Amino acid sequence: MTNIPQAGQPAPEFSTPDQNDNQVTLGDLSGQWVILYFYPKDDTPGCTTEAKDFTELYQDFSELGAKILGVSPDSGKIHCKFINKHNLSITLLSDPEHILTEAYGAWRLKKFMGKEYMGVARSTFLISPDKIIAHAWPNVKAKGHAQAVLTKLQELVVK
Repeated sequence: MTNIPQAGQPAPEFSTPDQNDNQVTLGDLSGQWVILYFYPKDDTPGCTTEAKDFTELYQDFSELGAKILGVSPDSGKIHCKFINKHNLSITLLSDPEHILTEAYGAWRLKKFMGKEYMGVARSTFLISPDKIIAHAWPNVKAKGHAQAVLTKLQELVVK
């Protein structure tokens, strides 16, 4: 059974390269909100919708002190192509070995056309400045999700 971090639990630490091969660690992001979202593959319809929606709301997230990190098994080179093609302003992390994806319980058994396989389940985690999971969305539908995350963040920041 997959262990998905829940609200109130410490966020699993990570150190993973971004699209430019710079190491990104949760520790380096202390003191700011982090939106960590997992998606299956760059430049597929749902993943593109989600990335463009987060980019559209990038300024709103920034004003609330939040950093948006998308995670997929794609390489930095593929991430760069995706970012350039869709003019994305978010940071994309490469997790080809699924280490980060497994730590957050997003590497799960999936079904498609009667076949079962392991893959990335679209999931998002809102991590507080003190590195605690503030909210988890374990099964995300891409359309409208970025707005739902922003709304939740606004509720938590205004408290």
